[in-house]
Amino acid sequence: MITPSTKLFTFPESFPMLETKRLKLRSLRPTDAGAILEMRGSSLVNRFIGRPEMQSQESAEELVSKTIQAFQERKGIAWAGELKSGNGIIGTCGFNTLEPLNRRAEIGGEMHPSFWGKRFAPEAFEAIVQYGFSSLGLHSIEAKVSPENKSAIALLKHLGFEQEAWFKDRYFFAGRFYPMAVYVAFA
Repeated sequence: MITPSTKLFTFPESFPMLETKRLKLRSLRPTDAGAILEMRGSSLVNRFIGRPEMQSQESAEELVSKTIQAFQERKGIAWAGELKSGNGIIGTCGFNTLEPLNRRAEIGGEMHPSFWGKRFAPEAFEAIVQYGFSSLGLHSIEAKVSPENKSAIALLKHLGFEQEAWFKDRYFFAGRFYPMAVYVAFA
């Protein structure tokens, strides 16, 4: 159950480690770059995301560095999800953008395909959404998703998100325009 908060937006002083029944959600580390490259280099992972497949270890290292820097600059919080039993990260999830004045954040994530269908995504997203409302003091959390990504939409609906908007031809990628839906949950 997600518990709303009435407090003002509060950015954490140190990185917030979260735990669920099966997962540890921690900050990204430079050593995670290989796993990031494997996920972002996958056509399956990128299927509903308008971005090219990641091609190099250098690109992955740069992304990890930018993600760590975003937290230091108070612009975002991205967690690396790993099984409590170990074996490295299985995905990432977090607040890609934060709007402190509006007490709103955008959530997003990705998971290695070998872990799909095992209910890790709902576990991670629920912990992060709960953290956003109860600890950060967010009023709303939005997710931008391809209307074709039925699994992501089902996850968002399961967590209480409702469709707020639908944009025709919202972004251009690989020679064509794509629509985008925006789902939102409120504290």
